[in-house]
Amino acid sequence: MIKQFLAALHRVQTDFLGDESPLRTALITARSAPSHERAIRTLRDWNINIDEALFLGGMPKGAFLKAFGADLFFDDQQGHCDSAREHVATGHVPYGVANERPA
Repeated sequence: MIKQFLAALHRVQTDFLGDESPLRTALITARSAPSHERAIRTLRDWNINIDEALFLGGMPKGAFLKAFGADLFFDDQQGHCDSAREHVATGHVPYGVANERPA
């Protein structure tokens, strides 16, 4: 589902020339090298361009998102969502290893 949402944002951005798009997208992750490569390769495989990629290396996201001026934020970890929602509209993506229920 997040792939389709990012693809839709990308399509809107391609309707504008150069830097005229009213939308800017950023990948902001707590990960750092070498795991950053997986995120970049995934976006390339999906044929989705983003404006910025920021790898925080474990730093908390909430205060960073406030300083960054983000309008909307999605994360698959509830802890990151709890931190972020104090500063920006936040959506929890209920998929991924962090959301798997024990068998």
